[in-house]
Formats: sequence, C-alpha cells, structure tokens
Amino acid sequence: MAQTKVHSLFTEFDINLFKAGKHFRLYEKFGSHITTVDDEEGTYFAVWAPSAKNVSVIGDFNFWLEGDHQLNVRWDGSGIWEGFIPGVKKGNIYKYKIQSNNNHITTEKADPFARRCEHPPKTASVVWNDQYEWQDKKWMKNRKKNNALDAPFSVYEVHLGSWKKQIEENRFLSYKELADELVDYVKEMNFTHVEFMPIMEYPYDPSWGYQLTGYFAPTSRFGYPDEFKYLVDKFHEESIGVILDWVPSHFPSDDHGLGFFDGSHLYEHPDRRKGYHQDWKSLIFNYGRNEIKAFLISNAIFWLDQYHADGLRVDAVASMLFLDYSREEGEWEPNKYGGREYLEAIDFIKEMNTAVYEAFPDVQTIAEESTSFPQVSRPIYDGGLGFGMKWMMGWMHDTLGYFQKEPIYRKHHQNELTFGLNYAFSENFMLPLSHDEVVYGKKAILDKMPGDEWQRFANLRLLYSFMYTHPGTKLLFQGGEFGQTSEWNFETSLDWHLLQYDVHKGAQDLVKDLNKLYKKEKALHQKQFSPEGFEWIDHGDHQNSVMSYIRKGENEKDNIIVVLNLTPIPRENYRIGLPKAGTLKEVFNSDAKKYNGTGNYKNKSLTTNKKEWNGRLNSLELNLPPLGMLAYKFK
Repeated sequence: MAQTKVHSLFTEFDINLFKAGKHFRLYEKFGSHITTVDDEEGTYFAVWAPSAKNVSVIGDFNFWLEGDHQLNVRWDGSGIWEGFIPGVKKGNIYKYKIQSNNNHITTEKADPFARRCEHPPKTASVVWNDQYEWQDKKWMKNRKKNNALDAPFSVYEVHLGSWKKQIEENRFLSYKELADELVDYVKEMNFTHVEFMPIMEYPYDPSWGYQLTGYFAPTSRFGYPDEFKYLVDKFHEESIGVILDWVPSHFPSDDHGLGFFDGSHLYEHPDRRKGYHQDWKSLIFNYGRNEIKAFLISNAIFWLDQYHADGLRVDAVASMLFLDYSREEGEWEPNKYGGREYLEAIDFIKEMNTAVYEAFPDVQTIAEESTSFPQVSRPIYDGGLGFGMKWMMGWMHDTLGYFQKEPIYRKHHQNELTFGLNYAFSENFMLPLSHDEVVYGKKAILDKMPGDEWQRFANLRLLYSFMYTHPGTKLLFQGGEFGQTSEWNFETSLDWHLLQYDVHKGAQDLVKDLNKLYKKEKALHQKQFSPEGFEWIDHGDHQNSVMSYIRKGENEKDNIIVVLNLTPIPRENYRIGLPKAGTLKEVFNSDAKKYNGTGNYKNKSLTTNKKEWNGRLNSLELNLPPLGMLAYKFK
C-alpha cells in the first residue's frame, strides 16, 4: 500500500465551527489542495464521511486501485477523513472510494468540494488550482452604488450553452469566446447586469444546470475555471454586474453525486417527506443538520469570494419554505406548531442571507419565490427572510395573461395590469420575463402576442415599455429582446438571423433604448421599491384601454408621465390630467419609426391648459399611437 501522509488543514477552531454549522469558508479546508509537506510536492485531500469504515482516494495516479491511498479519520468525531498524497499534481483526476459501516455498502464519489470536474458525461473530479490575477479593482470598489436598491438594475438572463453557437464547427462558445461576444452584446444593449443560469457542474444537459453535482466547480463544458473568472472580469471591465443562479433547494441522485454519500443519508434528509422532491425526482438537503448548513453557506460565499459574483439568484425558494410544497395530504408532516412552514429551511435561508451580506454588503441575493410568503425581501431584524429582492411572479403571470388577449376584450381585463400595483411595494420586486415563460409549450414572448405581424410586434414593444416604466427592477431572458419566434431550445443557438428583418431589429433597438432610458431617468429607479415613486393619473379608463401614471424621483423635475394605449385604435385628442401647469417634452415613444412603429402620431403642442381633468387642475390633449407608450417630462 502506498503511503498517505498524516497532514491537516483543520484547526480545532475549524472543527468546532463546522460542527456548529458556522464555518462559511469550508472550501479553504475541504477538497483537494496542492501543497508541499516535508519538502515533497503533492495534494492534500479532505472529505466528510462520518459513516465510513475507510476512505481511499482512487485516480489516474494509482490505476484507480482502492486501498493504495487511504485517508486517515480524525480523532475528534467530526467524521472528516484526510491525508497528503505525494506526487499528485494539478490535472490528476480522482474520486473517493468509501466503504461504509452501513451494511458493507461501497460508494465511489466525486469530491463535493472539487474546484474542477471532468467534462460530462465523465464524472471524476480534477485536482486544480489557478493563479488568476483579477483586473476588476475599480468595479469592486464601486459596485456598491451599481448594486444599490435605488440604482438601475436591468438583467439579461443567459443560458451560456444556447446563447450563440460557433457556426462553422457547430459548437457552443467557450468562456473566452463569450468574454468577447457576450460582453460586447450586453454592453451594447445597455443592460446593467447579466445573470447566468447555473454554471456549476451538472451531468445532464436537459436539466439546464438546475441539477448540480459540482457545487464548487464551474462547468467544464465551456473551459477552465480561470477562463470563467476571465469572463466575469471582462463584464466588470465594462461595468456590468454578474449574477449567478444558485440551487440550494435540491440535487440529483446520480451515483457520483452527493446522494447516499457515505452509505448514509448524509446530505439529504433521511425522511423522504423532507428529503425527496417528487416533481424533479431529486434529493433535498437536510437543512436541520449543521454541517449541511455550513456546506451550503460556504458554497454561496465561495462564488462571491473566489469568482467575484455580484449577486445570487436563489432558485425554487418556495419549494424550501413549505413542507407541503407539491405534496398531497398524507405526504408531508406538519412542523412542531402544526403549520406547513419548513422551519429549519427558513432558518437556513436567514443564516445564509446574514452570512452573505455580512461578508459582502455590496451584493444582492434575489429570491425566485412564487407564493405570498411574507417579507421575503425584508431585513431579518424586521421579521423578514433577508433577501435583497424577490421575483414578482404575479406581475409576470397577470401581464402576460393580459397581453395574450385580443385587444377587443382588453377593456374587461384592465385590472389584470393594475392589480399588481396594490402590492408592488410589499417587497423589493424584480419584474421577470424569464426562461420559464418560453418553454414547454408556453411559446416565445412574441408568439404570445395577438394580431397580425405589425400588431404582434407593437404589442411586444408595448409590453416591454410597460415593464420598464413599472416600479421594480427588470429581467429579460435571451432572445426576448429581438422577438425570438420559436420557443427556447437549450440545444440550439438563438435565431440571430432574424435581425436582418426590420421588425426584429426594431424590437431590439427598443429594448436597447428602454435600458438607456431606465439608466438615465432617475424617476424610473430612485424610488423603484417605494410607493412614493408611483402615482396613478388614471387607471379606470377601461372603455378605451388607456392607462396613465407618473413615476417619481427624489426631485420633482425628474418625474416622468407615462401613457399607454393598449389597443390598435389610435386615440386623437385624448385628455389626461397633470399635476401642474407647464410644457412637456417627449422622452420616449414606442411607436417611433426607429422601432418599426408608424411614426405618425406626433404631439407638437405639449403645453397644458387650465381645464380640470382626472381630479387635477391642469390637463393636456394627446394623440395616442396604436398599441403605443408615450413618456414625457416637464421642460
């Protein structure tokens, strides 16, 4: 048997923190670490396997033979196995072979803390370190203001594998190629942030990355870890923030993954009512176990620390909050108070947000949470869960439902657009038009729009104009910005060829300019989470399907007046009441020729007169374009 040297990176303090669930930098201790012991170069390994009888490191350096390099179990009852193997270097591949005390079960597992994984379908871990030198000091110093709740926050959601293909070789772009093409595109489109669907290693392409096996490794599909750092760096160079999708809600049961790790239910809850997700056929973390909390919180911190991520969008929060999520009666057990809330998971979420914001006060955590659970994006000291923002799923559902209706019926459904404003300030809401809305037969956003081609694109422009002038931050999935005509397919590139047509180019130019407007006009972002930032002019003109409102900034001179005509019938001499006398100037028109609108409905005279309207002393007549949005400021 080859010699494994006794060596440890753990102090007694580390072990105590780990057992208490309070060690949030476990990646500095666990996993494989290239180091030198007694003048010999090699690699230190550490893995948590409390039910193991023995643990061997098997790999390409010992012909995958069990027993050649056995790890030593610590004496302190922590369940940690560790040791130093001379000669093992960067690029060597390995797994842990674990013989369990439970029924002589043997498992072969990838390293939960591996910094790099083999390219799927291969499943081993790779010994790795990189010496990447970050160039984003300026961004990191200033990102507090770019990530602030009163700053413009407009997110382009991307699935790296399907954004664009390298056509000649029919392959996806690498991290390095994306650092050229995607960065330039997001900058050109004036988005403030990009969000990657999960880039942590995952075995199964159709899961889109939401079934993770390598929690600490960027997927090797697109290149090396340092190349992913380079991609993040390039975004920061252009003052664009990077948000990562993060999945602490469940994990797949693949043989090499976290499930049944040491022959016991180590990472997953042993009770299937809490440990198995019926919808996704996956396993659920045991949030009540201290070491699991430390693992997950360390993982959140890892991406912010080692990869300079500017935020985490936390997937499927609703599935964590409720014991009866997607379960029938009899398939779940109430909590100790008889309720359906999953108390241990709620505590974990609060601890995670506390740890993240303590370590990185200038980032944002964003909850994908689809229920009316209270105070998701409110501070923990105030009884909240501590997220920075929450997706406004109700707005998305109601708005898309409205826009799918033929305009002739819209007068009966205007409250679907206005209802969201009743609760718009109960959370720090982000308005999402995400990947979930353009798959599984739901059709592309453009394809949801009724009418002939002109009307469909006018509706699309109107939808985006409503979204960008509505309170809240914004998220748009790739392809939506130019009117992708087919549903999203993770296996193919977006239909970039559509941009040769004026209607698609017009939609793209509109989104580009809406992002610019949102960034430039303070009234659209300064009070985006406050009721003081919004005032209705008229939400009750159902008969004409017209709505008007004011977005307000810190300074009255920044206020913006928005008017939406939600039918294809132009409205001549349409009067709206205004808060004061004066002359308006147009700052946006979704019907402009530039966007492939009619360009016909000009409003030359924009001075108010003393005619009372909408309960206001001053008013103005406007010509409203069909399916159009107009935005004005006082001169």
